[in-house]
Amino acid sequence: MMSFLPIILMFVVLYFLMIRPQMKRQKEQKSMMEALAKGDEVVTAGGILGKVVKVTDAYVTLEIADGTEVVAQKASVATLLPKGTIKSL
Repeated sequence: MMSFLPIILMFVVLYFLMIRPQMKRQKEQKSMMEALAKGDEVVTAGGILGKVVKVTDAYVTLEIADGTEVVAQKASVATLLPKGTIKSL
């Protein structure tokens, strides 16, 4: 039993330092994607900044300039920005 103690301790440390924080980030990302609504300002994983025009189950339509709309996957939305951020840039 004592020979397995270091291996068990290593897995416990690995869980608390890597696995648990990653699961927390995934949960926060999922809740952010579910809360996306028309009018939100977002940044995609590719760095595109835009305002949400339409939200469907798997896709979101972003207005990146006046009259220019882009369809992106919801999973590609990286950050939800505070309102008015696009105008201040």
